[in-house]
Amino acid sequence: MPKQYLNYINGKWVTAVSRKTFKSLNPANTKDIVGIFPRSDARDVDHAVRAAKKAFSKWKAIPAPKRGELLFEVAELLRKRKTKLGDLVTREMGKVKKEGHGDVQEAVDMAYYMAAEGRRLHGQTMPSELRNKSIRTVREPVGVFALITPWNFPVAIPAWKIFPALVCGNTVVFKPSNYTAACAAEFVSLFDEIGIPPGVLNLVHGYGSEAGEALINHNGLNGISFTGSSAVGRHVAEIVAPKFIKHCLEMGGKNVVIVMDDADIDLAVDGCIWAGFGTTGQRCTAASRVVIHKKVYNTFREKFVKRARKLKIGNGLKKGIEMGPLINEDAVKKVEKYIDIAKKRDKVRMLCGGKRHTQGECKYGHFFQPTIYDNVKPKHVIACEEIFGPVVALMKADNFEHAIKIANGVEYGLSSAIFTRDVNRAEYAARALEAGIVYINTATIGAEIQAPFGGVKRTGNGHREAGGIGGALETYTEMKVITIDYSGKIQKAQIQED
Repeated sequence: MPKQYLNYINGKWVTAVSRKTFKSLNPANTKDIVGIFPRSDARDVDHAVRAAKKAFSKWKAIPAPKRGELLFEVAELLRKRKTKLGDLVTREMGKVKKEGHGDVQEAVDMAYYMAAEGRRLHGQTMPSELRNKSIRTVREPVGVFALITPWNFPVAIPAWKIFPALVCGNTVVFKPSNYTAACAAEFVSLFDEIGIPPGVLNLVHGYGSEAGEALINHNGLNGISFTGSSAVGRHVAEIVAPKFIKHCLEMGGKNVVIVMDDADIDLAVDGCIWAGFGTTGQRCTAASRVVIHKKVYNTFREKFVKRARKLKIGNGLKKGIEMGPLINEDAVKKVEKYIDIAKKRDKVRMLCGGKRHTQGECKYGHFFQPTIYDNVKPKHVIACEEIFGPVVALMKADNFEHAIKIANGVEYGLSSAIFTRDVNRAEYAARALEAGIVYINTATIGAEIQAPFGGVKRTGNGHREAGGIGGALETYTEMKVITIDYSGKIQKAQIQED
């Protein structure tokens, strides 16, 4: 029998008020029901927000190092359960086993990193222009945060948000994707196991149109962190901006890899296979565009297509599988829609793929062949819009400047890469590429947690996830300036006394 899961509100595992449920299915085998979950609505959301609001003052008062120690306990449990939870990621989300385990490892890394922030949470000291006066800044928590996460990194992305939010002293209402609800529930159960105080972390399952919509519209929030599509991100911003609450939006990407004429072609092929077809192209950092110098275009194309055709497709839990399924039937139909546009409207030549993969046991899942298009133009639809599937457009550039122009000619700006042996070109590209992340001689995917993660243009609203200066701590804290005057008189900055 499928496992029955519950919401986690105010330190207790509870059913939805409506008693309604929904199922999470294995995308590699839709006959496999991963779990049954509460189909929450506005009433459940309200209970969770109220619990978080009630818990905030006590959680905020706990010294940050002590909050960090609690999170360190979660990190230890997460590390010990990596294999079990990683296999669940593969079963529920579909990514191959090594990627499922990598998903959990990223959460482990984030857990240790953010737990240690309890001993840092640095402010600044600065000199005053006046005598006998000091100025310093301190970080304070924002309040109740709604954290809304997607299905493609069902443990890592919640970890990106939950750990920094909690160590900074905020309380949380966590709404995961309904497609990976089991991963979310098992992750939250670790916090329950170490004894997180009631109301500090709350989990509400459900559909975006019901629980998600109720959450972003709730007036008890002080902040929202959202990862998902640009369309939904815009909707979130339109709702919360008039309320003047913090909102961090991490959205889409149409990422690019540039391959110059002096590149190591085999290395570039390796990088583009990983960037284009890793996680079946279902990463916000996936490279669905490869811009290649005309001198090496044919050589790269031949090797790239040959490698893509050899990728082993199937259930990621099985040994040797290199590419798993798409997340659901809607994702398959979306890819098919873009393939139809490429064929009928843009008349682009397909080099391989373009169809569902239904061989053997794959007939019960949402599998799709690695798909590559030849000589795509910058204004073709598949070169401009995020497909979120195993589809890569090859684009020809006349020279370095032309390649940069093509790379920057989209509305997104998350991740980019260039393969070149010329250090001057590499340095110029690093500055010229309009993206939040630039890679030199490696793929567009594989960010490390100690560096800020995020993009420009339609990719996000400027806030960053993860660590480093300008990272997640900027989202989950407010900066307070404290000025102390011990001169014994009222001194006036910028005013000349007689």
